[in-house]
Amino acid sequence: MPTRLPDRYLTPEDLVRLFELPSVETVYQWRRKRMGPRGFRVGRHLRYDPAEVQAWVRSRTERAAA
Repeated sequence: MPTRLPDRYLTPEDLVRLFELPSVETVYQWRRKRMGPRGFRVGRHLRYDPAEVQAWVRSRTERAAA
């Protein structure tokens, strides 16, 4: 994952590219299971705050190190 995320809200497709996921369906499954970064809706579009994504990554790496 790059150390610097874009200065804009991220799309599910952005997460697929960032984490090299198999498909956007993985992002939607994470959301349904409440296991991925916290996202929000803008109309019918799903978006992610880059700060939330970084916090989620940090929490995952801290858990893995424990």
